[in-house]
Amino acid sequence: MKIRALVGVAALSLLLAACGTSQSATGAAPSASTGAAESADTVIKVGASPVPHAEILAFVKDNLAKQAGLNLEIVEFTDYVQPNTQLAEGELTANFFQHKPYLDDFNASKGTKLGFAVPVHLEPLGLYSKKITEVNALAEGATVAVPNDATNLGRSLKLLADNGLITLKAGAGTAATERDVEGNPKKLVFKPLEAAQLPRSLEDVDAAVINGNYAIEAGLKPASQALVLEKTEGNPYVNGLVVQQGHETDAAIVTLGKLLQDQKVKDFIKGKYEGAVIPAE
Repeated sequence: MKIRALVGVAALSLLLAACGTSQSATGAAPSASTGAAESADTVIKVGASPVPHAEILAFVKDNLAKQAGLNLEIVEFTDYVQPNTQLAEGELTANFFQHKPYLDDFNASKGTKLGFAVPVHLEPLGLYSKKITEVNALAEGATVAVPNDATNLGRSLKLLADNGLITLKAGAGTAATERDVEGNPKKLVFKPLEAAQLPRSLEDVDAAVINGNYAIEAGLKPASQALVLEKTEGNPYVNGLVVQQGHETDAAIVTLGKLLQDQKVKDFIKGKYEGAVIPAE
């Protein structure tokens, strides 16, 4: 009886060990380590906006991930809150949809501890309209829709200020709001909306400042259709891969980061988006 019991325990131990070695991290971020991904079974579950982020990840998945030992799972989101919430709760390994100013504001307001791991690309913010074809044609009292989240609101006001439509108080920075508008010669009326709603608002407003990903998703062509487009030089709004703080150097995250910065990915971005999305340098 004792011999049978020992054999049973040994078999159970082997079974549990086998299960342990085949387990993959589809939820919480992988354990901290450095270097290449640990095995071909390494699963990374990444939340992303559909365009261009999920499309870029799909290119990586189809062309680079398998050879690098990654099993990439892509979960699409159409808002800017749930990808961070689910990452903080361990439902995702990483997300890819945001720039660092937005991440910093989200951490400060929500109490999350998320870290910016790797810069990937810039989506220039643009001013669009279905009623006028040049920015100088904006009439007095025109309604301009803008993103209602703190960082992208400040970013949109800076775009308008850079193009002479308004002036901002000195030092307003990325956190600028309507209260920081010091000069408004055209008496523009600002209509804050959730970023995802901005393309649809074009039917109801005179113009709208739209984030690059939502503009592309709506079929707009930033390089040719934007009345004015954000400058890329010295721009702090580069989108990148985000993880729970402390996991920036996990093996799988380092590997994915290198893939997202691979020259093949940069060439894909340049070819597909024709200046609407610009690879980070």
